[in-house]
Amino acid sequence: MPLRRAPRLLAPLCLLVLLEAALLVGLGVAFAVEIVRGSQVVGAMAFLVVFSLAVAAVLALSARGLWRGRRWARSPVLTWQLFLVVLSVGWLQVEATGWAAGILAAALAVGIGLLTPGVVAATTGRGDEDEPAAPRSPRR
Repeated sequence: MPLRRAPRLLAPLCLLVLLEAALLVGLGVAFAVEIVRGSQVVGAMAFLVVFSLAVAAVLALSARGLWRGRRWARSPVLTWQLFLVVLSVGWLQVEATGWAAGILAAALAVGIGLLTPGVVAATTGRGDEDEPAAPRSPRR
């Protein structure tokens, strides 16, 4: 089956997802530095380090999956974008900051971009070719 060309929107979406992953790695490092400096809530900070690095890994793998046209990759990315929308709207209700507005804009851009027909077609029509087929039962 010939590979179709990826839509133009897929590259910026993947880059935004990778940027989110990189920011989460930076956040994890910042939490780790707080632990080293003697945080009074070491358990909570350790959880935040592990959580942010784990989500960053999932997002990075999902960006790779999106680029390769994998169907499964849309779900974790879209779920994370929904979390970001909820968090940023909460931040904006308390205090309007540039960070909250930027996170909201990026999350909406990625979320809406994932649902465009071109991206959906690119991630559903070709994605499972290199995965092994289910074994057949022998005929008698």
